[in-house]
Amino acid sequence: MNENVLIFSLLFAASIIIFLWNCYKRFRLIALGKPEDRFSHFIKRIGYMLIYAFGQKKVVSRVFGLNHFVIFWSFIILLIANGEFLLNGLFPSISLSKLPENIYQPLSFIFEIISLLTLISISIAFIRRIFFPPAYLSTQYVKAKSFEAFLILSFIGLLMIAFFGMHAAEIALGYKLAANYNPISSLIAQTIIGVSSSGLEFLKIFFWWLHAIVLLLFLIVLPLSKHMHIITSVPNCYFKSIEKPNTQPREDFKIGNTFGVGRIDLFTWKDLFDSFSCTECGRCQDVCPATSTDKPLNPRQIIHDIKINLIENSLILKEGKPPKQPLIGELGEGCITEDAIWSCTTCGSCMEVCPVLIEHMPKIIKLRRHLVEMEAKFPNELLNLFENTEQRSNPWGIAPAERTKWTIGQDVKQFEPGKTEYLFYVGCAGAFDSRNKQVTTMIASILNAAGISWGILGKEEKCCGDSLRRLGNEYIFEKMTIENIKLFKEKGIIKIITQCPHCYNVFKNDYRQYDINLEVAHHTEFINLLLKEEKLKIKQNENDFGKIVFHDSCYLGRHNDIYEEPRQIINNITGDSPVELKRNLQNSFCCGAGGGRMWMEESHGARINLNRVKEALAQNPNTLCVACPYCLTMFEDGLKDEKAENVKVKDIAEIVASNLR
Repeated sequence: MNENVLIFSLLFAASIIIFLWNCYKRFRLIALGKPEDRFSHFIKRIGYMLIYAFGQKKVVSRVFGLNHFVIFWSFIILLIANGEFLLNGLFPSISLSKLPENIYQPLSFIFEIISLLTLISISIAFIRRIFFPPAYLSTQYVKAKSFEAFLILSFIGLLMIAFFGMHAAEIALGYKLAANYNPISSLIAQTIIGVSSSGLEFLKIFFWWLHAIVLLLFLIVLPLSKHMHIITSVPNCYFKSIEKPNTQPREDFKIGNTFGVGRIDLFTWKDLFDSFSCTECGRCQDVCPATSTDKPLNPRQIIHDIKINLIENSLILKEGKPPKQPLIGELGEGCITEDAIWSCTTCGSCMEVCPVLIEHMPKIIKLRRHLVEMEAKFPNELLNLFENTEQRSNPWGIAPAERTKWTIGQDVKQFEPGKTEYLFYVGCAGAFDSRNKQVTTMIASILNAAGISWGILGKEEKCCGDSLRRLGNEYIFEKMTIENIKLFKEKGIIKIITQCPHCYNVFKNDYRQYDINLEVAHHTEFINLLLKEEKLKIKQNENDFGKIVFHDSCYLGRHNDIYEEPRQIINNITGDSPVELKRNLQNSFCCGAGGGRMWMEESHGARINLNRVKEALAQNPNTLCVACPYCLTMFEDGLKDEKAENVKVKDIAEIVASNLR
């Protein structure tokens, strides 16, 4: 073994040991989390991994993502070249050049082109971070112009430079005739052809060792930096939730149990794995309605703080002692503030755009559960909400007998077991809010016009519990859910039509955890079906609403993939497609009322509903069309603040009902 091989072997062994040790330390921390089944559905998970990790589906949804796509696949392809480099350094007799020429030459050409593309992509990334850094690339503790980011980019760039320098020196020395399959290296070789043989040998050795040292340093630094996502992002896509994370896990209410998450080791192992998979790309904060309106919440910062808190408390946790740094507090990096926790609207935008499928929202709800159920710490305005919902089964605390006031003068019947087919679940807003009661009557008239067998529960109807669950009051939510399910079963209720997307989501997704499968339809789905089956007689192509702009509700669209039905209804009724907002479909911007925020004041930053209303007004609409009671309220309030009362807000049912013959 010559001297160079010996030195490299020792450096390689040391680097691998450090790399494996650092990986072990990180993965051992993940094991501190609570158990969670993310191993079932093997075939589906392989598909997710191929689509999102290797296919980079969400990465390339933005223009700059193409640059990352090039870097990612260059990294994958160059694993072969770098693997050969390491093996050749340990065992000089091993070399790809010993392959048949018809295999080696194309392979060598591919490595050249990929290395050039990587160098270009890295240069673009440098320029972007230095001169054109998007605001969402930075948070309080994570900066676009961070030393770590530039270090990793420099490592990758140096590897490419060393690759070309090494091969150019070999070509200039005449070791390989590679003009056809090493075009870049051959071009560089032409510039150094006049250098002496000893000088060329020096360059060859210099670039070889540069490549070796940078590659080994990269291995050492990788597990200790945010670029650990290179290791964890692929499996994180594999461990993706099989279903949309539009519901939350149940809790076991037994004496002695803890509820929610108040310390880092109460998260599941997948929650902790998420924190090491975050690429800190900033896409989540870019679309977050709270961050966009200067609230204390930044979803990227939440994930970062979880990682830092885990690392800071690692030694104490492994000894079985309580953590020294609180997870919820005001102490800076590694602590999540209560204001941040309560700022979330649970809109799901962060999860929708995350390239590596991190689940931010469920973690925030777990933190809320701890504050509500373990510490009884929550914003003052929620006290009335919790008491009213528990005692009178609605957020306003109005007497249950008032639920049927909207039926006066309407042809509405009670649900009769064995006779009525559909339950029209009116919901609290539809029964008590004066503006939304108008929508309720329109839905009733549509159902009657179509000859549907339907009925209501009247004063027996209880709140679905959506706000309770999203605000972390799981105990009252479960109590009300059990009562609702008991009533449904007693009356033989299977088919439900809802007015509110939040009720829809609860019945369709949350209630399945309680061993009941309901056939739930939001009124947009049901009305669209009635129109397709020609059960409604419509005045064709009459539009009394002018230019209609449609807003996608978070819980109808992003959480339940209902996008086309409301658009088809508008097109069917008016003969024109609705005008689309800039942020629409899966990228729709929240109205600000979800996650229980409907019942809370916005004490930080600008109002979320105003952000959305201003976007809508930029389209010069006559009518803003919605399909959610919360959205209707938030839009009407926003239009008043903007003094734009000439623009009307209409639920889609009102547009349909006005065109009934």
